[in-house]
Amino acid sequence: MKRHWIDQFFAVSGSVFLASVSVILAAANVAQPASGQDVPTAPPSNSESTSVPEGINANFKSSELDVDEWIARFEVESREVYAARDEVLAACAIKPGDRIADVGAGTGFYSRLFAKRTGWDGWVYSVDISTSFLQHIADRATNEGIENLTTVLGTDTSIRLPPESVDLVFICDTYHHFESPQQTLASISRALKPGGRLILIDFERIPGVSREWLLGHVRAGKDAFKAEVIESGLQFVDEVKVQGFEENYLLRFEKKAK
Repeated sequence: MKRHWIDQFFAVSGSVFLASVSVILAAANVAQPASGQDVPTAPPSNSESTSVPEGINANFKSSELDVDEWIARFEVESREVYAARDEVLAACAIKPGDRIADVGAGTGFYSRLFAKRTGWDGWVYSVDISTSFLQHIADRATNEGIENLTTVLGTDTSIRLPPESVDLVFICDTYHHFESPQQTLASISRALKPGGRLILIDFERIPGVSREWLLGHVRAGKDAFKAEVIESGLQFVDEVKVQGFEENYLLRFEKKAK
């Protein structure tokens, strides 16, 4: 199995383990900016965005997080992004050998699907701020014999991957949890290879139409999120209409090729 240079630092005796980004960057001899030092980008002038609700990520950062409870919420057919996973995978247009960052990987069900699609010559980086989720992902990948997957502990400001290291960044029902969206987007843009793609799935937020829970939980609507990604330097490609989506949408972006 051919491995990319960065993957050599994550595979130990064929198992998947939880690695901090300091190991990634030190081993790869890549300089890591200090926390909170991503290149600042002004928010788009037409953005309706507000701050995320206070404590929106507290549960995920807690050592008391019950992973089984979230599996019951996330990996169930009543959840749109789970039921429509085949359509979502088709929209991702994954090629053998692709290196994919699943940002806000949660319980990792998309990470596992990506690992199978990209094949042994590809790699998946499951990025999350929850050590409990990451440990679950690592354990399950090991149990299922998935060797082309690495867990990465992200922060509120960075996905903590080296420059030009991935072909695809996937963000599913997680962008509205970004506490520092422009800083995190800057780290995503850096991590993407030229010509790399970003898939953004999130909830429609339409006053008078969307559920009250969504209006209170999701800080801004699709147009504002789209504007923020474009402001970060990525180009909008299209919106894919997913048949199984009623409350979600799927947008595709790309990083300009050199």
